[in-house]
Amino acid sequence: MIKKDELLKTGDQQRIWQKYCGFLDLSLQEFMEIQEHLLMEQIELVYDSTLAKKFMPKKPKNISEFRQLVPLTTYEDYADYLNNKNEDALAVKPYSWAHTSGIGGTPKWVPYTERALEKLAMYGVSAVILSCTDRKGVVNVKPGIRILQNVPPAPYMSGILAQVLAQQLDARVIPPLDQYQNADFETRIQAGFQIALRTGVDFLASLTSIQIKMGERFTESSGQMKLNRHMLHPQIVLRLIRAWLQSKREGRALLPKDLWPLKGMLCFGMDTGIYRERLRYYWGREALESYGGTESGVIALSAWNKGNMTFVPSSCFLEFVPEVEWIRSRADKGYQPSTLLLDEVKTGECYEVIITSFNGMPFLRYKVGDLIKIVGLADEDAGIKLPQMAFHSRSDGLIDIAGFPRLDEKTIWQAIINTKIKYEDWSARKEYEQNDSILRLYIELKEEIEATELEKLIHEQLVKLCSDYADLENMLGIQPLRVSPLPVGSFQEYYEERKRGGADLAHMKPPHMNASEAIIQDLLNQAQST
Repeated sequence: MIKKDELLKTGDQQRIWQKYCGFLDLSLQEFMEIQEHLLMEQIELVYDSTLAKKFMPKKPKNISEFRQLVPLTTYEDYADYLNNKNEDALAVKPYSWAHTSGIGGTPKWVPYTERALEKLAMYGVSAVILSCTDRKGVVNVKPGIRILQNVPPAPYMSGILAQVLAQQLDARVIPPLDQYQNADFETRIQAGFQIALRTGVDFLASLTSIQIKMGERFTESSGQMKLNRHMLHPQIVLRLIRAWLQSKREGRALLPKDLWPLKGMLCFGMDTGIYRERLRYYWGREALESYGGTESGVIALSAWNKGNMTFVPSSCFLEFVPEVEWIRSRADKGYQPSTLLLDEVKTGECYEVIITSFNGMPFLRYKVGDLIKIVGLADEDAGIKLPQMAFHSRSDGLIDIAGFPRLDEKTIWQAIINTKIKYEDWSARKEYEQNDSILRLYIELKEEIEATELEKLIHEQLVKLCSDYADLENMLGIQPLRVSPLPVGSFQEYYEERKRGGADLAHMKPPHMNASEAIIQDLLNQAQST
């Protein structure tokens, strides 16, 4: 059971900082020693379990033997056990189960041990502390901190994190988790704003896309805001007057930052870098970025300077597949790519992330499905001696939209087929439209139909096929699909051009998922010439 941390009550900034943010002072050698110690501890803990024996026929004696013995794995290797919540196959009985998006809209279930939840809570507090300061060693967080949140509820990982974070910090969560967990997005926004008008807010935590929508919703409605009997409270009236005067001085609409001067803001989602300026506009704070996932927990956090992210040492064991090896493994499914450890990565290179669980969780050399970029081997300005990372892209053929639905090729293909529209071929990828992430579908049709009508038909099928995609509309009020019809013959012209250029068979057609900018431009150029 996660309990509030009594250390936070003492106000001892040095001890609090060391407990929660001390990892930022580690040398690379110290980081690797922690990784090695926790990996060997994990092997001892899980070796005798049914699931671990599937991948470890004998007990590895060291890191090198572990990496040679255990193959890289994906969720499909665990699905028979985890989808059925087969706790007998696990080394440690789960304290709770979390889920995340899977193939075809079927969720992936992840067992969380109590120790893993404690570690998740610890790094959650780390993120709050770092987001609420711009100086090393300064802790501006106290028990009772008021947190405005709007996250997908448990068993989504974000909902579980909100729960454990509230317990660890003894925080006041707005709106209350127990009262609004099953409410829709708009209801939670309105409830949160109404409560926050009276209580005030210290900290904002949510998916990046949701924070943007919260800012937009507030700004759109602020002009129609009218006093009612619920708002005739001295604290509310004073807050509104101060906010109104601030907006008038700056000659703009009332923004949420006028009502709630935040101490800090935590974002999680793959689009945080894209939305950074808009987040600052609405909320008046520089967002602290985090990277992780349901299977891994927290992998990296920005420091107090809100720059690139630093890896944390004790969530999971980290390995990195170089991009050239990743590309080869994509072309040859039977190929086992080589990996590097954190002390072997190079600046400017992209890597696929591989994790091995700590704290009794089940994943061994697990491909989380992400590519990250190493942007530096240290942050010299902040005095951080560990490699710095930024999220680069998905690596597993999935398209991530607004933070939580991950669409796979089969689901998009099935949605197109279900419309019964006649088509030649298609390619889909994530793009940005006025800084909003969208799903762009390039499709060559064999019959006449308006793009808007086709968008509607395919969108309706995606809603039916993928509950997480449906949540985009239910929670955020957005329809991310955009269809770009291509002229008849576009894909054939692309094929002929590749054939004339001597391309190998695997590169004769654009991929259905996540085609590069160069490939899409080539396809569009061929379309213009038809």
